[in-house]
Amino acid sequence: MQHQLNLKTTVACMLATGLLSSASVWAQEAAQANPDVVAEKKEATDNATVIVTGVKASMIKSLAIKRTSDQVLESVVAEDIGKLPDNNVVEALQRVTGIQVTNRSGGEVGTLSIRGLPDVQTTWNGRNIFTASGTQVALQDIPSTLVRQIDVYKTRDASQLDTGIAGQVDVKSLRPFDFKGPKASLSVRETYLDPAKKANPQLSGMLSNRWQTGVGEIGALVNLSVNKTNYRNESVTPGAMVPFTSPNAGEVPPGYIPLQRIFDNKIWTPGTHAGLPMAEGSTLDFNGKAYPYYLARDAVFQSDTHGERKRPAANIALQWKPNADSVYTFESMYNGYRDKSFNRLLFSFVDWWGDLGSNPAGTITTYPGTNVIKSRQVNNVYGFNSGDYTTSATDSRIYALNGKWDLGDRLRLEGDLSYQSSTYHSEFTATRIDRVAPSINVNFNDGGNNTAFHFNNDADLTDPAKWNVAQFYDNANRNKGSAATANLSGVYDANWGALETIQFGVRFDDRKASEANRTQSGNLGRTLASLGPAYSSTNSNFGTDISDVPRSWVEPNAYYIRDHIDDWRKLYNSVDANFLTTDKLSLQKTFEVDEKTNNLFLMGNTQNELFGRRLRGNFGVRYVKVDTDMTFYKVDPTTKAVSSSTASKSTSKVLPSMTLIYDASKDVVTRFNYGETLRRPKFSDLNPILQLNDDVSKVGYGSGSGGNPDLKPTHSKNFDLTAEWYFQKDSALYGTLFKRKIDGLTVDLRHKVHVDPANDPFRNSTAGGDHTNGYDYVINSPVNASNGTIKGAELGFIYFPKGLPSLLDGLGVQGSYTRLTSSQNVPDANDAGVIVSQLETPFFGVSKSSYNATLAYEKGPVSARLSYVWRSGFLDRNEAALFANPIGIWRHPEKSVDMQISYKINDNMSFDISGVNLTNEMQQQYYHFGNAGNAQLTNFGTVQIGRSVSAALRWRM
Repeated sequence: MQHQLNLKTTVACMLATGLLSSASVWAQEAAQANPDVVAEKKEATDNATVIVTGVKASMIKSLAIKRTSDQVLESVVAEDIGKLPDNNVVEALQRVTGIQVTNRSGGEVGTLSIRGLPDVQTTWNGRNIFTASGTQVALQDIPSTLVRQIDVYKTRDASQLDTGIAGQVDVKSLRPFDFKGPKASLSVRETYLDPAKKANPQLSGMLSNRWQTGVGEIGALVNLSVNKTNYRNESVTPGAMVPFTSPNAGEVPPGYIPLQRIFDNKIWTPGTHAGLPMAEGSTLDFNGKAYPYYLARDAVFQSDTHGERKRPAANIALQWKPNADSVYTFESMYNGYRDKSFNRLLFSFVDWWGDLGSNPAGTITTYPGTNVIKSRQVNNVYGFNSGDYTTSATDSRIYALNGKWDLGDRLRLEGDLSYQSSTYHSEFTATRIDRVAPSINVNFNDGGNNTAFHFNNDADLTDPAKWNVAQFYDNANRNKGSAATANLSGVYDANWGALETIQFGVRFDDRKASEANRTQSGNLGRTLASLGPAYSSTNSNFGTDISDVPRSWVEPNAYYIRDHIDDWRKLYNSVDANFLTTDKLSLQKTFEVDEKTNNLFLMGNTQNELFGRRLRGNFGVRYVKVDTDMTFYKVDPTTKAVSSSTASKSTSKVLPSMTLIYDASKDVVTRFNYGETLRRPKFSDLNPILQLNDDVSKVGYGSGSGGNPDLKPTHSKNFDLTAEWYFQKDSALYGTLFKRKIDGLTVDLRHKVHVDPANDPFRNSTAGGDHTNGYDYVINSPVNASNGTIKGAELGFIYFPKGLPSLLDGLGVQGSYTRLTSSQNVPDANDAGVIVSQLETPFFGVSKSSYNATLAYEKGPVSARLSYVWRSGFLDRNEAALFANPIGIWRHPEKSVDMQISYKINDNMSFDISGVNLTNEMQQQYYHFGNAGNAQLTNFGTVQIGRSVSAALRWRM
């Protein structure tokens, strides 16, 4: 596995070669107090216990790590054994300078980015880890109780992994030689989630010891954790915009009626970047004559998801030190994920024009000065409810054997062998019930940028007799990944003038990944009531914090259906012989990938003086060669025969790095870093087999996606300039200027393809189609067709004032601010796939501004923290190119207020309470591109993410 020259080894080399000057007394004191920055050779016998207690000690330790690192590094350190300052790994990182988090759901954060970029290299004790067929691990799956420290590398040198343009997150676990003797800990936590209004347990425990034996010193550690979370996610969303004729009869083109939806894409072009103009009186051309049009949403829908999530995890570590010059470590980690969720989806179209009465204009209101409909009444509207049930499970395991040897006084070697495997499996079933409601009244923005609506009689929503059982969707996926890795690296004390040490290493990695799936659907055509009461389920108290919408509706009981899935499939098979029963189902592979990577690196560490001050540096180069063999599988929709195709490619890259560190004064450290990193294509993006979606919006063509086996790695050149002022022992002010120049970004390029009926799953003979001449689909495929730049500045500080009055002694503050600017060219292609222009857009997921502030207090047995985290609005993604609204989907600014209070009962026991999102913030979106669209006029969805409050009792010995 790739050698990560961790902080212990780095500072060991620095100590051995005198790189910590005698003038830097503060840094040496910090290193001696910190077990991660003492000399590696003395670690096994002289290392201080890893225990730190309280928020203040955790902050000070992270500051010491930052000062002694060659790289631009931020660290989060456990306040005690198994106690990160948050309930999970991702939330523990949200207060790190330059980190942004989003997509909260189910009581936890879903997405993490470093300086606006999401492709983070994830490692465990320096080893690359991943989930299933992905390229990085789901950090939420690693319980915080198994973690002693998290390091966030914003720069990398030649000795580190080459992938991850955003940076690297290294999760460090405990080992027995971290302690002087026996250690044990036990933690019990209960977390209450709102709006689920459920309590959720978490239990973790650790046992560690070390012994002197006849064959040397031996240590063993076991760390176990399990937690369960019952959650509820609620959202209300208006649909996309589409054009309608005028409500005034005198302004309607021939062949149309007032407020009729305009489907003809020869009259208007769906999916343009700014959408159709929204000014009052805007017109479209109908056979050479201009007629005014109006814009309104095609649907409204809301989702109520109840779920249960479990995460078992275990970590074991065995260490053996036979003599003073060698140490061996075997360690293994398992983390599992189990999730069962029932999503109750209510969906209603609001675009019907066939029964508007004698005064269509009286059924709508518009936003002043626009042609955008704000509210309307629609009669005889079709809608459906869907009971969606998803089960998913992940099992990830890694086994590693590491050896470190001192060969004489000048050479240190480290070898590492590891094997990991990860499997993700999911099953999705969705049963739809439908009806035509007499009428619906909807206000697309009823205040707070939220949508409100009600039917003529909301009580019908809960009556099973009013609903027909329609489509049943039955899908499953299995994603697998594995890797065998060997790594050998070393440090040689050259002492050749200015060149003090030489680092070198070789790494080989054999990564395998595969995905398989199955899908089928059928239609039943019976009333829900006829199936009996066990097949119905009704929710309650939905969306009370969001808007004025129906609070309750009936769904097919997904729990009961899943428990009786064999009978349910037989029921659909009885009306459709092509619908497969359980005994006939099987997964079909979609692709297999075998990727072999060879790495070599060489790096020299130097020391000089400049103007009487120490100037250190390292200069290195890394060579990477990747050989990828791919096999893709395709199923004929008519004959079900499976065919395969293969592809291979080989890429290589030389990646230089340089770091200069200058002690401008006793308390000021400056750094300049240059390095090059890669982002490799996702394995799923290499699969060229087309995935088609039917023309449900009736725009005249379907949509779809397909991968590209010729994708190349994205390449980034990274520049960082930092300055750190350690103005007192436990306080500092630091800032960074940085820039990433990125070439070969992957973007989706659309092109139209004509699909033969035999290959069309919606129009072949089996599907009952009659399009004998085939049908058109607009396909999005990834290509390396964009370059971009992201740059910015960071400012951070930690300050614990001295000389405060007794009651305030122990008060401190931590904060940071990040400013980002991003730009990339995005090619715009016509339906033939020909690039006709280049757009300049920001990167997805990049907030221009973000900041956090933490007020910390440490006094006697009390330790407390109050934090505020905020990020500005950002472009999240683009809408499918099928509608008339602006194509960009933007997020509103996001914030969170969190707190934690701990009380030390005695030397062995403590109690704490904590809260996340205490102000119960929502997550909102809107359509916007250029000058088109805004949060009020083109509001999109609102998600109620809820708050959580936890109480924990901890014991340690």
